[in-house]
Amino acid sequence: MHEKTSPWLFIIPSLIGILLFMTPIPVQEGLTIPIAIMSNALQGWIGALIPAIMTVLIIFAACATIVVKVIRPAFVRHSAFMTTLFNVSPVWTVVRVVGAIFAVMTYFQLGPKAVWSDETGGTLLIGLLPVLFSVFLFAGLLLPLLLNFGLLEFVGYSLTKIMRPLFKLPGRSSIDALASWLGDGTIGVLLTSKQYEQGFYTKKEAAIIGTMFSVVSITFCLVVIDQVGLADYFIPFYLTVVLAGIACALIMPRIPPLSRKADTFINEKPRQDDDEAIPKGYTAISYGYKQAVKRANKNGLLETVQDGFKNVLDMWLGVAPIVMALGTTALIIAETTPLFQWLGMPFIPLLELLQIPFAQEASETIMIGFADMFLPAIIGSGIESELTRFVIAALSVSQLIYMSEVGGLLLGTKIPVSFKDLLIIFLIRTLISLPIIAGVAHIYF
Repeated sequence: MHEKTSPWLFIIPSLIGILLFMTPIPVQEGLTIPIAIMSNALQGWIGALIPAIMTVLIIFAACATIVVKVIRPAFVRHSAFMTTLFNVSPVWTVVRVVGAIFAVMTYFQLGPKAVWSDETGGTLLIGLLPVLFSVFLFAGLLLPLLLNFGLLEFVGYSLTKIMRPLFKLPGRSSIDALASWLGDGTIGVLLTSKQYEQGFYTKKEAAIIGTMFSVVSITFCLVVIDQVGLADYFIPFYLTVVLAGIACALIMPRIPPLSRKADTFINEKPRQDDDEAIPKGYTAISYGYKQAVKRANKNGLLETVQDGFKNVLDMWLGVAPIVMALGTTALIIAETTPLFQWLGMPFIPLLELLQIPFAQEASETIMIGFADMFLPAIIGSGIESELTRFVIAALSVSQLIYMSEVGGLLLGTKIPVSFKDLLIIFLIRTLISLPIIAGVAHIYF
């Protein structure tokens, strides 16, 4: 074979990518993936320093954005990457500045305690951002193994006949979904965002994948079910989450707001029917293989390494300030006002109809999941009914859109979803998932 089209350039990096991002490995806490193990090891090694590092990075992102907005230096104007990173809209500039202020207040414990307490800013700067720092580092550097060496082309052509009729998605999106389920929702969002920017997904497809398949990892599900004291029920719990997730993914692409998203790419071109067509003389798998080898052989080592570092900077400087700003704001509202209790009140009749004990207490956990998906499990862990705790835990994972991570991440990317879209999607996911979860809970309890 001609040296320029070696199949090994597709096979070896793709296998390493699958191993790192998608191969479940048993550890003490349950199953996880190698990327998560590397991330945890880094946190164990320099964990105490990460809040300080993240504070510096968030301040740098805010200051650099202001400087670029005011001065517009030539080196930024001449770099597409620098421009997208720092020349953001006025709204996102304000969000970055707010994120920096919250990070400083939290790190040095300055100003009102409502901002920096363990329940608000502390949850993000000390709890979540160290996880994101290390996940972003390894996932960002190693994402090119999944993205750049033909794996998505191979899987894409092979699975389109399943993904397109069921979920209105191209076959390559199955990789994002798997990376989310096995790895982390954040990894799924980052994969989706990169592919949308590179012109592989339309606006509608990117919005569907980001809001339907960026599920929290198996590892995080273990943490949630353990928090409500039902670790023995992990398998039925996880199967229930999968069932609710599939139901949402089948229904929601067919109804607003997702059905109304434009089916055009980032450059406004529409998707052609023949984009995924298989030429005569090929099977889906043989054509996918041909395209994969072709894609892999376009890569240079330098370009791949540069892509990895750009991913990391994009996540650290573009995403972390947004997560800090929006997550802290949501948690301050949750902790200091009865807003989420009021918002949960309309769900009380539905919970009573579904015969869920302690309906009022359970209702208070429903809307708070929009702020952070771990909050319902924390608030609901004291409820005496096992059935109710099971429902709260499964619902909090199935709701999927929470501002302290996936929601904040989606808003921080170029995927075309607004805050209003995310709130509506969160509510519809809740209404679809709740009856399914309640039905399963009544079988087990």
